[in-house]
Amino acid sequence: MTGRWVDHVFWWHVYPLGFVGAERELADLGDDRVEHRLGRLEGWLDHLVSLGCNGLLLAPVFASASHGYDTVDYFRIDPRLGDDADFDALLTACHDRGVRVLLDGVFNHAGRDFPPVAAALAAGPGTPEAEWVAKLYDNDGMVTAEYFEGHDTLVTLNHGSPLVQDLVRDVLLHWLGRGVDGWRLDAAYAVPPTFWAAVLPAVRERFPDAWFVGEMIHGDYVGYVEQSGIDSVTEYELWKAVWSSLDTVNLHELEWTLGRHAEFVEHFVPMTFVGNHDTTRVASQIHDERHWSHAVALLGFLPGVPCVYYGDEFGLEAVKEDRPDGDDAVRPSLPAERGQFDDPHPEVEEVYRRVLALRRRHPWLVDAVTSTEQVANEHLLVHARARQGEGALTLALNLGDQPYGVPGGASVLAAEPAVQGDAVAPHGWAVLEG
Repeated sequence: MTGRWVDHVFWWHVYPLGFVGAERELADLGDDRVEHRLGRLEGWLDHLVSLGCNGLLLAPVFASASHGYDTVDYFRIDPRLGDDADFDALLTACHDRGVRVLLDGVFNHAGRDFPPVAAALAAGPGTPEAEWVAKLYDNDGMVTAEYFEGHDTLVTLNHGSPLVQDLVRDVLLHWLGRGVDGWRLDAAYAVPPTFWAAVLPAVRERFPDAWFVGEMIHGDYVGYVEQSGIDSVTEYELWKAVWSSLDTVNLHELEWTLGRHAEFVEHFVPMTFVGNHDTTRVASQIHDERHWSHAVALLGFLPGVPCVYYGDEFGLEAVKEDRPDGDDAVRPSLPAERGQFDDPHPEVEEVYRRVLALRRRHPWLVDAVTSTEQVANEHLLVHARARQGEGALTLALNLGDQPYGVPGGASVLAAEPAVQGDAVAPHGWAVLEG
């Protein structure tokens, strides 16, 4: 990856429909009505940059029936957000600031009202229209389909069909041609890797610098990347270990996962995160506020492509619930600009700024070789060295009530709270050099 733009990008991840306070259903908007709300994101781009990020990851912006993941038109901006002109203006505002843009593509499934899916449901099994969907069933005259994770509004597409492959290829090319820099591929864990192996070569021929990251909650990360030809996956294994080990004060769990993480980095560079639009906020996962900043330190220190979910830098708390609309709390609306928002935890925002600034000064961390030592429930040393050239840093974590002694003579590059002599303060962390 050396030399590629993605080596140096830190994403700020936004769920636009929630961010702008859009109507819950597209039907609530009314026929032919467009709300020009994407401009509200422009009011936060200076915050994105000042935080230390230089990439904007947009959750779905295409026309959908409700939450964005039930797409009905892949070539149209959701009218609850705006139109093509609004999108172009946001792209221009991003690129003027040196901010990359990543779109969220939902290609495992589509909404029931996506025209080819609606036609397949109307025509039934055994018809030409049925080729668009994975499976159709005729139950006593009622046609049903294979639904994604049991949601009957999300119809699984037929990834073996040239029709679906051609559509997705055209969608990727269209928006890359409009100026976006890459794609998050939703629910990649449910899509056969052979689908992307068929779709992506023609896209890469025209846009060789585009970056593709697949959403992988579980599965064979390395195998999927190699078979599909995508660049990266979302590393849910590390996400789980970070908040769980910090919350339960069990750094053995983190140490084990860091071994897996190091193996992944030998093959590809994962997207790393401590929260996203589908998860309980990290500040709600880690119940001891003294350990919130440890998660930030890990996000900035560990190899990977870091992604910050909007609001996490303010220590926002919210719990994802297993019920209809149970994601709403973790997808909040924010005001038109940063200056109108009252930060409930400015100390957390400051930690993000310091950690991302340190990461910016040591770009080799993106694919660093890591190892661990001095592992206990309450403390851990993580060493990182440059894969090429010079560079070596150590992250010391202390979750205990007593100072944690570290090797003397090292320079402290960042710490929370301040290092006490040759010891990391109780419930603190430090990045050391030398």
